[in-house]
Amino acid sequence: MTLKAGDVLTWSKTFNEEEVLQFAELTGDKGRHHMERDEDGRLMVHGLLTASIGTKIGGGLNYIARELVSEFVRPVFTGDTITCELTLTKVEQMEVVKKVEIRSVYRNQKGKEVLAGTSHGIIRD
Repeated sequence: MTLKAGDVLTWSKTFNEEEVLQFAELTGDKGRHHMERDEDGRLMVHGLLTASIGTKIGGGLNYIARELVSEFVRPVFTGDTITCELTLTKVEQMEVVKKVEIRSVYRNQKGKEVLAGTSHGIIRD
């Protein structure tokens, strides 16, 4: 796959209650804010579960992250559809790997930003 700076990749996911409860069980993060429903009957999705949408894209590229920086802007709830938009900001061909830098923006179904971040890592050739 040919990659260049400026390429944009996206993936969307709608979170459900079962996924939030499974993530809580797997990670042990059972904070009340994730386990108790809000006034609309929804559970708050874990920030790292939300951030994992980007791993679908990264996995498709065989991307190995070396650093991830995330800012959790607003909460995500079960039933929300989140779209992750990854922009390759730098692609540098090395001898056996590509060094890659990424900027990410995650938005909910209303177009509101819920998470923003950066990452750098490698893709083996």
